[in-house]
Amino acid sequence: MPRRAAGRTAGAERPGPTTARTSRRGVSLAVLIVNQLIAGVGVASGITVAAILVAELSGTPALGGLAQSANVLGAALTAIPLARLAVRSGRHVALAVGYALACIGAVLVIVAAASGWWVLVFLGLAAFGAGAAAGLQARFAATEVAAPGFEARAMSLVLWATTIGSVAGPLFSEAGDDFGLALGLPPLVGSFIFSGIAFALSSVLVATLLRSPRAGHLATDASEAGPEPAPAPVEGRDAAASVGPSSDPRDDVRTEAPEPVGALSALKTAARNPTALVAILAIVCSPTVMVGVMVMTPIHMTEHGLSLTLVGVVLSIHILGMFGASPIMGWLADRIGSLRVIMIGAGLLITATIIGILAPDDVILLPLALGILGLGWSAGLIGGSTLLTTTVDERLRVPLQGATDAAMNIAAAVSAAFSGLILGLGGYAAVNVVAIFVLVPLAVAALRLRSLRRGAPA
Repeated sequence: MPRRAAGRTAGAERPGPTTARTSRRGVSLAVLIVNQLIAGVGVASGITVAAILVAELSGTPALGGLAQSANVLGAALTAIPLARLAVRSGRHVALAVGYALACIGAVLVIVAAASGWWVLVFLGLAAFGAGAAAGLQARFAATEVAAPGFEARAMSLVLWATTIGSVAGPLFSEAGDDFGLALGLPPLVGSFIFSGIAFALSSVLVATLLRSPRAGHLATDASEAGPEPAPAPVEGRDAAASVGPSSDPRDDVRTEAPEPVGALSALKTAARNPTALVAILAIVCSPTVMVGVMVMTPIHMTEHGLSLTLVGVVLSIHILGMFGASPIMGWLADRIGSLRVIMIGAGLLITATIIGILAPDDVILLPLALGILGLGWSAGLIGGSTLLTTTVDERLRVPLQGATDAAMNIAAAVSAAFSGLILGLGGYAAVNVVAIFVLVPLAVAALRLRSLRRGAPA
């Protein structure tokens, strides 16, 4: 009897599979959070001065928008390959590769600017965009390591962790410029040194410490964990937005999910579902509006004689709006539903652009508009990403995430390119007017979904 009692005691002291799995989830989420702090510095340090750098090197302010276009296009081109790599080798490998490419891009920008081949700066900025693509995919990595029912909040925490690094990045612009000048580099290039170091650290961190199940194999891990828990109240509040069995097979992505699924096939399948379509448009339209306005703001400010320090402060306020409120957006998505959060985001984006139209030169209202613009981006991205993740089938999820991020970045690249032309033709107010029209497809899809839910003809 004593031996049996001792055996039971020893057995009770051993951590079970559930405890080990919970500990692993916590460590992985902590690694993602720390990594986003570092990568945030990398992204923001370079992007803050990219448009101004290209405008000064080329002597053409309108080309400044192409700097952001190259960066966002690079993010678009790497989104799907990184998603495929996540399926084959795991998120940690995909993220490490993305940050390593961004580090190479930062080095290439420095070499191109220092050598006078400023056109090659665009190639460096394209590779630099892989860091943004990796940072965006980190939000989906958070849902994969989160406990069931806490996916939205885990996503918002990882996005929020970007706040410190992203807000601090623009504030280092002046110091980075001084550091680069001390090394004999052209003006504004020094910020990319900070970016390269940050991305190198991020790549090493996720490669060595982050371990997550291979994307697309999460269902197996869930089955090993035991019976699946009942759906969280989060999705209950989003019942109107979730996809379940329906008399109309077009209204349920799960009924049409082929395996294996390519990115384009996943996007086409999901777009036939009205709920998933709203989620996709929220993910695409919200960043497109934000990028179109944000990328022209530094050029607009410097053309009116404002200092680089003030530009950095305004962009820090903008980035604080983007990431600082993300836990609130995640909480709201859990409480009132991700579809409502998407609508809140659209309202915030419209408010920001209206301020930009009415007061484009006000030194008080302009930072306010950029802060609200960041809040709208946060609501649209978190609401759309959560709705997309909970709407589609597991087999569609990862390729669809990559395809949606690619579409988002392509649309944002086009927006950044045309915003430079619009700024030259009509000024900063015109940039904001055009940005409002980008939200029209989202509004139409949301109204169609609402009509379908009420049983009225779309």
